[in-house]
Formats: sequence, C-alpha cells, structure tokens
Amino acid sequence: MTECVLKQVDGAVATLTLNRPEKLNALNYETIDTLLAALDGIEDDGRVRGVILTGTGRAFSAGGDIPEFSGSVARSPEAALRDFVARGQRLTARIEAFRKPILVAVNGLAYGGGCEVTEAAPLAIASDRAVFAKPEIRLGMPPTFGGTQRLSRLAGRKRAMQLLLTGETFSPDRALELGLVNAVVPHEELLPAARALLERILVHSPLAVATILTAVTRGLNLPITEGLLVEAEQFARMAPTADLREGLDSWIARRHPIYPGTWSSVVGS
Repeated sequence: MTECVLKQVDGAVATLTLNRPEKLNALNYETIDTLLAALDGIEDDGRVRGVILTGTGRAFSAGGDIPEFSGSVARSPEAALRDFVARGQRLTARIEAFRKPILVAVNGLAYGGGCEVTEAAPLAIASDRAVFAKPEIRLGMPPTFGGTQRLSRLAGRKRAMQLLLTGETFSPDRALELGLVNAVVPHEELLPAARALLERILVHSPLAVATILTAVTRGLNLPITEGLLVEAEQFARMAPTADLREGLDSWIARRHPIYPGTWSSVVGS
C-alpha cells in the first residue's frame, strides 16, 4: 500500500510530501491523521529543526477529499463536523502553532484545504506552476479548515471576500501580492529555494526561533497591549538560557555563535 505522506530527513530538515498524486493529494482523513502524527514525531526529534511540506505530481493539494467528506455529511451534520471540520482545523492549527518553522513548498494546485494549509504555515514558497483557489463556494459551503479567518487576516477583508465568494483561481504572483507566499520561483528551483530559506533560519538559536514563532502566532490577533505581553513572556523564557548568553557573548567577541539549543541549559544566577 502506498504511503499517503512520505517523510525524509536530511540534516536538520524534514521534508513531508503529500503522496496521493492520482487524487491530486486530496486531504482525506488518513492523510490528515498521518500528517498530524508526523508533526508529533518531528516535534519530539531534537535533530529536526525545520520542516518542508510539499506534494507529489502536479498538485500540492486540491483540498479535502470530497467523496469521503460527502459520506460524512450524509451520515449526519455531527459526523461531518467531527470527522472533517474538526480534523482539518486541528491540522491547520497545529501547523500554525508549531514551534519549529514549517515552510510549504507549493508545487502545483493549492485549492481549498491545500490553500488553507498554505495560509496557516508561517512560511511558503510557490512554484511558478502553482495555482490557488478558494473553491468551496462551488460546493455550496464555506471553507472549513480556517480559510474564512486566515485569508482575510493575510490579504485584507475585501480582497479575501472576492476570492471566497467567487471561487476563482489565482496565480502565484497574486498569492505573493496577497501575502500567502514569501516568494515565487521557477518550478525546478522550488525545493532548493525552500531549503535555502530554512537554512538561513536554522543558523540561529532554535529557542529564539521557537519564541518568535509563538509570539507572532499568539499575538497576531490580540490588541497591541496584549501582544506586547506575549512578546515579553517569550523573552522571559529566553532570558535564563545559555542560548541567549551565547548570542550576547559571541556578538561582543565578534565570533560565530554555537548554540546549545536546549531549554534545560540555563545560566546560573
């Protein structure tokens, strides 16, 4: 049986590849559960410090698995909410709040849930062959994996409304303009570009990376006064660590830092 998600670890970077090309990497329940389990394993693996999420074939992901979802709807609204909506929202929330950087490398179609995963990730790079869409309205429903919430926060209310209410496709350059991706690159350069961006991040303290990810994600939708408290809280976590001491000492000494990268390694008082 073909694995629905492939995992490869190269140094400090894990690549997770959606592997249902015959279904345009539709996010069926097994794929979502497998992705969640893979992220759990990566979170506990101290060797892995960053994640690339991509797809096989001509799609990143065409969205939810509609036949499977339709079966849940036919059983009951409660089944659809439990099996499809809650599961999909759990995945996008996990990606959004993950304390190691996740970069989506959009290799092709990113429709519906595939677009929502891209919205949730802190970083994304698109191939020049990528195509995006919010087509749920064509099925007589709203997005359910967070698309009504995250897209408007990224792109602005009116621009998001047009995409959500028309279901029209849009280009990778438009996705860049709307803030869904960080860059658009030639297709053959997609994975090298994703790896290069992650490596520019991974030279820094993994603890600092984690606190920045947390501060931005938790503070983004708070009033600024509350967001500043989140920022201060994350600094307070860093303050006693050997990573901060190493960062300051290496800066003063004009040398490259060597970070211990563990919360248990703290400076004595």
